[in-house]
Amino acid sequence: MASMTATRRQMMQPRLDQPQPGTEAWPLHAALDLGALPTAPGCGRAWTSQILREWQLTHLTDSAQLITSELLTNASLTGRRLDRPAIRLTLLSDHQQLLILVRDYDPGAPVPHHASEDDESGRGLMLVEAISDRWGWCPLADGTPGKLVWAALQALLQPMQHSPVSDESGDL
Repeated sequence: MASMTATRRQMMQPRLDQPQPGTEAWPLHAALDLGALPTAPGCGRAWTSQILREWQLTHLTDSAQLITSELLTNASLTGRRLDRPAIRLTLLSDHQQLLILVRDYDPGAPVPHHASEDDESGRGLMLVEAISDRWGWCPLADGTPGKLVWAALQALLQPMQHSPVSDESGDL
């Protein structure tokens, strides 16, 4: 088990290929400031659903809401622990991918916990890792305390494979 933990920790180092929210590559962008409150994940899920509807990316709603909820839960818990009341949720898209970014004031690296079957929490980052196409974190570029945790989802619809369906007579 120790090697698995070491491998996961190595994956949690800041990624150099982190998204760059300020670039022109993201024609669709929206941001929501939230309080570090227990209601933040629910508000973030509802807002994410609305934004994806406006952007015509509704096929990503379930995955995006789950990622948003997990990242906001972690950010709001650390925000309350550190007495830093604000977190920011940002959505970016270039029509090929969706980026979900959550900014908090905790400078520590996000570390997935290995929850037992009886634990009621501790699986959030493992879910983010499983659902997203890629994810990571980075310190804030402006040098202020905190970090940016992000996850990417492919926005393009996968082509459906159509197979002819015939009735019992063999006609299509």
